[in-house]
Amino acid sequence: MSENIKDTGERMKIGEGRISGALSIVFGSISLGGVLCFLFPDLLTTPEFRAQYDIATLRHILAACLLVASCFALRSLIANKSKQAGLVGALLTILSLALGGAGVEGGEISGSSVYISLDWLLLDLIAMTLIFIPLELFLPKRRGQTKFHPEWKTDFAYFIMGHLFVQAVAISTQEPVRALFAGASLDSLRSTIAGLPYLAQVLLAVFVADLFQYGVHRIFHKIPYLWRFHAIHHSPHSMDWLAGSRMHLVDIFFTRMLVYLPLYALGFEGAVLYTYVAIIAIHAVLNHTNTRLPYGPLERLIVSPRIHNWHHSTDKDAYNKNFAAHFPWIDRILGTYHAPEGEWPEAVGLDDVSFPKGFVQQHLYPFKHDPSSELLSGEASER
Repeated sequence: MSENIKDTGERMKIGEGRISGALSIVFGSISLGGVLCFLFPDLLTTPEFRAQYDIATLRHILAACLLVASCFALRSLIANKSKQAGLVGALLTILSLALGGAGVEGGEISGSSVYISLDWLLLDLIAMTLIFIPLELFLPKRRGQTKFHPEWKTDFAYFIMGHLFVQAVAISTQEPVRALFAGASLDSLRSTIAGLPYLAQVLLAVFVADLFQYGVHRIFHKIPYLWRFHAIHHSPHSMDWLAGSRMHLVDIFFTRMLVYLPLYALGFEGAVLYTYVAIIAIHAVLNHTNTRLPYGPLERLIVSPRIHNWHHSTDKDAYNKNFAAHFPWIDRILGTYHAPEGEWPEAVGLDDVSFPKGFVQQHLYPFKHDPSSELLSGEASER
């Protein structure tokens, strides 16, 4: 199959300063967020994580991010004709330093029950950038695809909001679980699960979550009103590590909530749940990357970027296929698998729907659009 794919912007090339500008914004944002976490730990950090931190190590990481952001900003200002991205990265770095930089004094912790998991977002973002940006730059599947496509800033906003939302969804799900299963006799099943080795619990949690995720995902494709929200995720015409984060908050909330329900109901311990959250965060990003990593026989066991590309394909034979996030054999068993051996789709995205640009506009779009619209409900009937 062709390695070309529909692209909506001029390719960013190494050496012209645009990639450096994008990276200066990413690492400048991480730096500012890290300083704010030190200043307001009670509000911006997760108690379960906070208790495990080595502060000296975190300060070294923050110092490294400040240095990287500064270098990329300087490189962009020198090499890029447009100074906008480099200036934004530089301003983020300067603001971080003005607020204290890596030597910032830590704020007070009172043990508040209301907080935002900015620390989870930042650590996750650092890991993702270190893993997936080099992977896409040096091992791309589609060499002609843009590096940091024209809407990468919108997708960066989706990444930030989606990851900040994870903790809020997890917390808000606990009470519905207690109410729904208050009278259920699940003690025996919970005891059996608790008695399993840690790795077995993790594998079971991922399997249970993927089954429920499969069902919710399929429903969002089949019901026109819900498809309007999920269609946002299918709107990018270039698959990359950031594009996978483009999900409407309504989509995130209901999908994550319904996936957390069985995990809480079955009594998986906190360490297992956090491991699952880390797995879904990494695997979801990996499945959307523009990489040529060889999976070989593993593709029969684990969803790969090639398999998930078919889920986003414009090929009608691939509509309503490949709903599982982790295990492709779930789709095989349920008759929704489509990924011709060794082949990649010619193009991804939605050709018949014109979405507005920008995070806010895209979030408002499904609410204002008529559910009976031919563009969305018609597409949903096939997708």
